[in-house]
Amino acid sequence: MSLQSFIDIRSEFLEASKDEYEFVQQHALLEQIAPHLVDTKLIDSEDINTAYFYSESEKQKLNGYAINFSGERLQLFVISDDYLNEGDEDVLVSQRVEYENQFKKVIRFVNAAIRGNLDDLQDSEPVKPLVSKLKSLEGLKQIDVIEIFLISLSITVQKSGGEPLPKSIHFSEESKQFNIKENGESLSKELLYIRRVVDLNYLSNCLTSQGRGKPLKVVFKDLIGKDIEVIKAAEEKDFESYLCVLEADILVDLYKRYSSQLLEKNVRSFLQFKGVNRGIKATIKTDPEKFIAFNNGLTITATEAKVHYYKKSWYLSSLDDFQIVNGGQTTASIYFSRKEGLDVSKVRVVAKINVAKNNKLSELDDLISKISEYSNSQSRVSRVDLKSRSPKLIQLKRLSETVMTPSGKHWFFERAKGEFNTRVRKNSNPNKLKREFPPEKRFTKEVLAKYYCSWGDMPYLVKKGGEKVFRLFMEEIEPEEGPGITVDRDFYERLVAKMILFRGMEKIYGAGKNSIGQLRSAAVPYSIAAIYCVTDANQSEKNFGLERLWRKEGLSDKFSSTLYDLLELMNDLIKKYSLSDDCGEYSKKEELWISIKQSDELISFLNSSQFRAGVAEFLG
Repeated sequence: MSLQSFIDIRSEFLEASKDEYEFVQQHALLEQIAPHLVDTKLIDSEDINTAYFYSESEKQKLNGYAINFSGERLQLFVISDDYLNEGDEDVLVSQRVEYENQFKKVIRFVNAAIRGNLDDLQDSEPVKPLVSKLKSLEGLKQIDVIEIFLISLSITVQKSGGEPLPKSIHFSEESKQFNIKENGESLSKELLYIRRVVDLNYLSNCLTSQGRGKPLKVVFKDLIGKDIEVIKAAEEKDFESYLCVLEADILVDLYKRYSSQLLEKNVRSFLQFKGVNRGIKATIKTDPEKFIAFNNGLTITATEAKVHYYKKSWYLSSLDDFQIVNGGQTTASIYFSRKEGLDVSKVRVVAKINVAKNNKLSELDDLISKISEYSNSQSRVSRVDLKSRSPKLIQLKRLSETVMTPSGKHWFFERAKGEFNTRVRKNSNPNKLKREFPPEKRFTKEVLAKYYCSWGDMPYLVKKGGEKVFRLFMEEIEPEEGPGITVDRDFYERLVAKMILFRGMEKIYGAGKNSIGQLRSAAVPYSIAAIYCVTDANQSEKNFGLERLWRKEGLSDKFSSTLYDLLELMNDLIKKYSLSDDCGEYSKKEELWISIKQSDELISFLNSSQFRAGVAEFLG
């Protein structure tokens, strides 16, 4: 890819992040980047808590944070200020120190928070809940890994006499020991720091590879200091298979370092200690030596294996494109069992390693889907999860191309990641295409799932975003049993209306200094769910006219004013009824929604003449 192509991608990100005054907003840039990190499985959800913090004197900075679904990984995001000036053409970086200085700003912030040096922050500061978590015993007990994402609209290059050439850059892991005391209790905790540079090199790779991140390579000597003894079970032209026994500590280290990256093609997520996971924990506690007999083990896939023969045995050195396609729950359960203090030193797990050679990407994905479906016997895998090409998503794509809005325009459904950018590059008039489909008229399958599911009674799931809400969407429109929902013109028009409502409310709530608060990603779906519950979910009332919203293609001033009042109220209710200082994270819990839905404040507002008058144009 040419350097000019990188510059073009940079310009697109900058343009999409500008406010009405043509200033680049860092929170908007973070929103643009997050979906790409979800696609490559580096983060679980695009919902990042915006928490801008900057101290020039202490050389500290932070833009946002997230906690992964299983809770042990704190992910911090910082945006480099150096490459946000649109007129600055010097975006080539060849010295690691430029990135190291940015990472140090975040590390200084973490150190200051843990040591209690940021206690003077006001409660209204968005970063306050994170600071409180980092300085508490409970927070540090929960966190094992701190992963720092440096977002830099720069091109990392190597300069060796000739033209500068793009190159990838990596930073080694680093462990830090902290000792804190709280109410007479002491804690010594080692945190693993992982640093990642998200530069234009990385982002362009995301766009050209349709969201598939760089394959995960596991080198066992780097992980455990030795190669793994294996038995070669099969060797064919395009396929080979190995069997081995893995110690539990190996799986713990793998999960700690790579988390959900290990499970990129595995459709199941860790479900805490329920069902099979509770049985895994019980075996570890009472019969660890028998774990290998009771557990079905792991199925691992790779595209390349480095093995060598030594003293009548085969040894495995590394695996490229390492993925656990069956046994993800086993891996996570062992990890969290040891985290709880259980001894896993006697636990062994059988692993079958399938290496698919000389396969195209589409064939590889199909092969892995079949392996996951056929080998899985620990818990049922939904066929919805295994589909790579849903007929109903294809039909939705056709509708987006054929159905015109009342004003004579189309929306662009990006069914495959990077589809729009590919079309722009191939178009003879790319600027015209961009004007025809501005960002507000485009949507991916992940965001359409969020918009669709927001019109319902589960805003806490919408808040989680990512694959969880997409799976919910697919299970509704294309269930394993029965025909599901018909994806026709009426469905499409109502879907677009939900997008108009969601995006309109995001704009009303605002972002940055001019916003209602710092809880937009929760307040918007919670408010939409409140409207749904008092209209469509209440059979005695008139339904909300989504078809009217489709025809209007926007929100009227009167309706917008009512929505502002609702969003302002919801913002206050989320803070009032949250049982955690971190309201953004707590809004992912069903109990918060139940408390708010049943609150006198919300019921009174929804029954008020003010609200009824504000939504009257859509009731009928």
